[in-house]
Amino acid sequence: MTESIQIQLKKGALELCVLALLAHRESYAYEIASTLAAGVDMGEGTIYPLMRRMQNDGLVDTRLVESSSGPPRKYYRLTSSGRAAFVAQKREWRAFTDAVNKLLGEAR
Repeated sequence: MTESIQIQLKKGALELCVLALLAHRESYAYEIASTLAAGVDMGEGTIYPLMRRMQNDGLVDTRLVESSSGPPRKYYRLTSSGRAAFVAQKREWRAFTDAVNKLLGEAR
């Protein structure tokens, strides 16, 4: 797979991945970025603009938590709209991957 295709696939799945992480528990941006970097080799720089957009779109709320090792951390958690978006995007992702797998002859 060429690098540009990999980048586009990652960009397309990034919001879904963040919603999935936050569906389990609240987290701060660096922790989200580190988890995505380890799991799907996603660069850290893409997370901060996405988190800002998700907050503006009403998908996440934030709260500041004091840190013993530096400035306060901004923790993100899903709103009810964020949970609904996660359910909808997960359903769309599964339908899409099922269709692609069918085309590839790898249907479940």
